[in-house]
Amino acid sequence: MSETDAPRGLSKDGELNVIGKSHLKVEGLRKAKGETIYADDLFLPRMAYAKILRSPHPHARIVYLDATPALARPGVLAVITGKDLPIKYGILPVSQDEEALCVDKVRLVGDPVAAVAALDEETAVAALQDIIVEYEPLPGFMSIEESLALDDDTYQIHEYAEKGNIHKHVSLEFGDMAAGFAAADHIREDIFYYEGNTHLALEQHAAVAAFDGRHLTLWSSTQTPHYVHRALEKVLQMPRGRIRVIATPNGGGFGGKTDPFPHEMIVCKLALLTGRPVKCTLTREEVFYAHRGRHPVLMWVKTGVKKDGAITAMHFRSYLDGGAYGSYGVASTYYTGALQTVTYPIANYKFEAIRVFTNKPPCGPKRGHGTPQPRFAVEVQLDKLAEELGLNPADLRLNHIHPPHTLTANHLTVTTIGLKECIEKVVAASAFRHKFGSLPAGKGIGLGCGSYLSGAGLPIYWNKMPHSGVQIKIDRGGGVTVFCGSTDIGQGSDSVLAYVAAEELGVALDDITVVAGDTALTPVDLGSYSSRVTLMTGNATIAAARPLYAKLITAVSEKLNIPLELLTIRDGIVYGQEVEHLMTFAEAAELAEIKYGTLGSVGSYTPPRRGGKFKGAGVGPSPNYSYSACVAEVTVDPETGLYTVDKLWLAHDIGRALNPMLVIGQVEGSAYMGLGEVMMEEQTFRGGLHKIPSLLDYKSLTALDMPEVETFLIETHDPEGPYGAKEAGQGPLLPVMPAVANAIYNAVGVRIDEVPIHPEKVLAALERKARGVDPRVGPTTVPQVEFPEPMVQPRP
Repeated sequence: MSETDAPRGLSKDGELNVIGKSHLKVEGLRKAKGETIYADDLFLPRMAYAKILRSPHPHARIVYLDATPALARPGVLAVITGKDLPIKYGILPVSQDEEALCVDKVRLVGDPVAAVAALDEETAVAALQDIIVEYEPLPGFMSIEESLALDDDTYQIHEYAEKGNIHKHVSLEFGDMAAGFAAADHIREDIFYYEGNTHLALEQHAAVAAFDGRHLTLWSSTQTPHYVHRALEKVLQMPRGRIRVIATPNGGGFGGKTDPFPHEMIVCKLALLTGRPVKCTLTREEVFYAHRGRHPVLMWVKTGVKKDGAITAMHFRSYLDGGAYGSYGVASTYYTGALQTVTYPIANYKFEAIRVFTNKPPCGPKRGHGTPQPRFAVEVQLDKLAEELGLNPADLRLNHIHPPHTLTANHLTVTTIGLKECIEKVVAASAFRHKFGSLPAGKGIGLGCGSYLSGAGLPIYWNKMPHSGVQIKIDRGGGVTVFCGSTDIGQGSDSVLAYVAAEELGVALDDITVVAGDTALTPVDLGSYSSRVTLMTGNATIAAARPLYAKLITAVSEKLNIPLELLTIRDGIVYGQEVEHLMTFAEAAELAEIKYGTLGSVGSYTPPRRGGKFKGAGVGPSPNYSYSACVAEVTVDPETGLYTVDKLWLAHDIGRALNPMLVIGQVEGSAYMGLGEVMMEEQTFRGGLHKIPSLLDYKSLTALDMPEVETFLIETHDPEGPYGAKEAGQGPLLPVMPAVANAIYNAVGVRIDEVPIHPEKVLAALERKARGVDPRVGPTTVPQVEFPEPMVQPRP
């Protein structure tokens, strides 16, 4: 947006009237009073309940399946199997490998096999026991190494895998690696591992479907109603125009509700068969098997640096455990290599990756999608390099920050970058320079940095259509309704729409109604993922509001014979000469409707086309990138390995905070999730079974475990964002994990090169240190895999 596009609704001193100030969320009071209607809160007349029979085997062929006995149970209305929904689907066009109900084979414990609709949940659960299924168990593949060991197609999890159980191979090279390493004064290699973990949203997945004889409506706790809409059209073989998807408020998403899910297809099919509304709410254990969370990733990193820490070359390899289905996995694979280059200049860069299928719940996007794992590896290795070069970790980073408005080695466009200011802020506030290396035994301090994107540059289904659309209607009473397909998952997207519309039109927030996430009423928005909503729907809202503002102000100008430049609207009042009260917004709306007819406008946003022209270049480009820095202070008990994080200092380059209070909430929410991942969270399995599929056993931080977080918002006013904004929902997560790992090393001199960092790992490393061997816990080898010849791209 250029300076000529300066936003309307300015106050007398030229400052924005709504943007940049703290406001309550528009839906906050309803949530606080328990009035918000979530998917599981819906109760429709004659509603039936669906339950799903799931596989007890991690890998098996379905030899025999007879669901008819369940129909004999009183209260059962319908039973379906894979033969009723045989068409495969998936979120990515290249991975259409999922079935609503398995047809011939199950690929994980928890795979759906059959579904029952009954008059009540108890009857539906009981009827599942009536279904007869015989399986032929197949060998299970429960790790990266086991899947890579399969070198033929005998027991492939998916027949379309490249070789054995390989889902995706990536090999990219930018610049001249040989010359880059030859120019280095120091070279280091490291191996890291990041265990998978899940989203742990408080609300389980739930969906309700109803069919009125012509139109099918699905209410679902989804982050992506547009993509669910597409999947239903394919699976049900029903015109999309006769399907309506309504995204109900989400009780947490974090990426866990961005795929189309089997239970959504199932309730729709059962509603079509029974003529009744049908609801399905997953149990907590089912949510653990639905998953789509953080990929377990094994990483090997080789980095060459000059004596001052400048990176001359980096060779990064990642091995991803993708679980049983594709999900977003192809994109996840590329993301493990894409964003290393946007923080510090890397003169020459090579990225190799491999994603394998395993017989575990499918992995996909979790907050930070594909980037926390490599960022952990890079930031920990940078600290190791700083120590070997005799440099302060803060100085190594500060002296080598990517310049603004440049292209990275892998053809990504960096616009504004506030990483320097972020580092300086947390280093000063924490007294990092004073404390580093001088704290008492058992006390330590560590630094980590990170970056994330403000929306993906390309849609999942590549096309030239807008990524976000907004419609605005003004009624005769002065009320404003904003329609958008985005989904509020707790991050405040409804509020952002209201703030921007209020700023642009000059009305009070209380006069704005937001209608969101309804494919029958709202224009397409691609969904709440990749931190795209504030930037993309914000820009689309501005585009929709400004023509309406022009109509309002023109109608008033003509009626009162006052020049346009002397008129402004703010707080629902039209002013002349900035101080003279002329009329209300409602009165201006009447004048505008007399002149123009019904007051409505549309706006849309398509991000700029950026990135290279090589295969895989579509993952990584973004309108702008946010940046974060974190300092963690820890206390470690050398006798037990137990440790606490005493405090975090976390700075985030937000571009511009549209609502500082909400941004701080997002930053501190990221800190909470990051601490959970680094300290305790993990999806682990035994014999194909999830070891801890409940909130009692899956360990996560409580409020009592959460340390103080001192938050700093760094504003760089990026020209691509609405009013200069960038993302805030995911980026602040990334530096937390390496900051804690680096702090533990600073405290007791041991390296834990894997996540989560359990106390027993710290204790094991301390025992190694006492014996005089390498005081480190973490992987020591990576699979010997032959990667394809890289596609070498010249530096931009």
